[in-house]
Amino acid sequence: MTTHVQRLAAFAAGCRDDGVPAAIGDDVTSRILDVLGNCLAAYGEPDGDAGPAVLRAVRRWGGTPESTTIGSGDRLPAPSAALVNGTLAHALDFDDTHLPSVLHPSAPVVPAALAAAEAAGASGAGLIAAVAAGIEVCNRLGMASYLPEARNSLFFENGQHATSICGTIGAAVAAGLVTGLDSEGIAHAAGIAASMGSGLLEANRTGGTVKRAHCGWAAHAGVSAAVMAAEGLTGPPTVLEGRFGFFQAWIGGRFDSEALLSGLGERWELTRTVYKPYPSNHFTHPAIDCALALRAQGVDPAQIEEIELGVPAPVLRTIAEPYEEKIRPRSPYHAKFSGPYTVAAALLGGGGLGLALDDFARLDPERLALAARVRCVADERASEIFPTAFPAVVRLRMKDGSTREHRVDSSRGGPEHPLSHEDQAAKFRSNAGRVLAEGQVEELIATARGLPDAASVAELAELTVVRK
Repeated sequence: MTTHVQRLAAFAAGCRDDGVPAAIGDDVTSRILDVLGNCLAAYGEPDGDAGPAVLRAVRRWGGTPESTTIGSGDRLPAPSAALVNGTLAHALDFDDTHLPSVLHPSAPVVPAALAAAEAAGASGAGLIAAVAAGIEVCNRLGMASYLPEARNSLFFENGQHATSICGTIGAAVAAGLVTGLDSEGIAHAAGIAASMGSGLLEANRTGGTVKRAHCGWAAHAGVSAAVMAAEGLTGPPTVLEGRFGFFQAWIGGRFDSEALLSGLGERWELTRTVYKPYPSNHFTHPAIDCALALRAQGVDPAQIEEIELGVPAPVLRTIAEPYEEKIRPRSPYHAKFSGPYTVAAALLGGGGLGLALDDFARLDPERLALAARVRCVADERASEIFPTAFPAVVRLRMKDGSTREHRVDSSRGGPEHPLSHEDQAAKFRSNAGRVLAEGQVEELIATARGLPDAASVAELAELTVVRK
């Protein structure tokens, strides 16, 4: 009887051997560009951030030069390059999100696929197929663990970072494909990777920079698993559904086989992965939308007495608790996970598509003062919609006694309001342009768009290096 991991591996091998639909290929190319832009922007951040710290660590390890690190151009073993690039991809919390599993699949999968593809000399089409398969497997693992009655992922209910746990297996599938593994080898790579996934979400609540490295470690583990499978290490055939397998170990054996396996290659969960317009935790986005709308209506922040932020009940633990930590974040990065701070920032006005990276460069006293007036509550309507979309409502009580309110049922970039191609391009140019010259940015876009016909990914990798 074919096991779950064997069915996923057969699907993945088919993506490489038979190709993926043109629309999926175009989608994947855009996601590759989004990840590269996020990585380049993160590379330009201060030395104290996670990306530079991880880069310094892997430089100490050394090893065979196989793959390129984005920004610095270091040539490192493929697992080490994937670790750096995956950390950069997630470091700014600007990476895409699958709904309703609330995974960030591209951040672990794209860096793993790119590093392994460069090391193996794989083609651009091979990279695209690998990313498509890896993201799909990652998303389906997330959907298998989604609990409709709780409107939440069982991983999140347990404080586990589903992105890094499921992303490790998705990364292994992608790396295995470009490495040239057959269906059996890909199943072994996934089976090995299942023992390597990890990630806790406490840093979202009380600070710490480790979460930024979660996707890097997932990418690193995925590439490592593919290499080990190629060298003969094997994984258990029932690694997912077994008595001591993935789902039992992580979420008590409760999972949806239909969501995991039904319609593979026909119904793509990849297409339900939405882009972020703002560089903050995705749960904050509908609140930012509300605040930006109220600002556009002429609300004067100086005249606000009190702000009520209504959000889905499950997200309160991420963006509203502990309350003292959220109204006064410990760091600019911590502010990205604060409902009060992001609402205050949007009411006072930001850059880019509404809030930009520069809006989180430091903790602004005026925003902190306004954040202290924000009270976060569970909103019944928002809770009913979540997580098929991200909703919120912002209510203002003004100093003159009047009230103002704005509600959104699906945040910008979400299923009802997807980012336009122009918005996506503006985001990429803004991110990549922080460290690359305009000409190199445009060359990188053209090279990525030409991946389906590229004999290798070497030129793409080279264009991600900051030219001194």
